[in-house]
Amino acid sequence: MATKKKIKVTRTGSTIGRPEIQEKNLRGLGLTKTGRTVELEDTPSIRGMIRKVAHLVKVEE
Repeated sequence: MATKKKIKVTRTGSTIGRPEIQEKNLRGLGLTKTGRTVELEDTPSIRGMIRKVAHLVKVEE
């Protein structure tokens, strides 16, 4: 079975003063603190969550 494509996502910004939905998206991605990096499968649902908080994260393929 082929390995799934992965992406690295790093949180770069704070959610202070941001809408609650953005904070929930970051929590759903596993990014609870600024500077934290997670490796996630590259799926359409994950890409959608990243798109909602693109100004608060950095993505590496």
